[in-house]
Amino acid sequence: QVQLLESGGGSVQAGGSLKLSCEHSGDIERRRFIGWFHQAPGQERNGIGGISTVQGLSTVKGLTRVADSLRDRFIINQDSAKNTVYLVMHNLKPEDSGMYVCAADFRGTGSILSPLGFHTWGQGTQVTVSS
Repeated sequence: QVQLLESGGGSVQAGGSLKLSCEHSGDIERRRFIGWFHQAPGQERNGIGGISTVQGLSTVKGLTRVADSLRDRFIINQDSAKNTVYLVMHNLKPEDSGMYVCAADFRGTGSILSPLGFHTWGQGTQVTVSS
């Protein structure tokens, strides 16, 4: 099993920044890749990106991917010693408001930006961006 705990959400003015954390623990194979998703009220989860947390035959530790539309504002990194993955968000916009959730236990060969490949989810942390 994998446990995920997000934190760092809150309220911020448009143009501001936030740093979200996802602390992960449990079966190391199932958390070899951690993804971040955004879910606005009434909408589906949208993939933000993710990071490889370990070095393996098919993974490069620290390798990240962020969705093209967010790459200029969002950064994903990690502190391996703390088993924590971060989502750093800059120049926040009102449309960035919503729940931010990290995910693990990725299986298959699909896109890491799709929620379908992930099988363990955190509870999420709420972000509100006011104009």
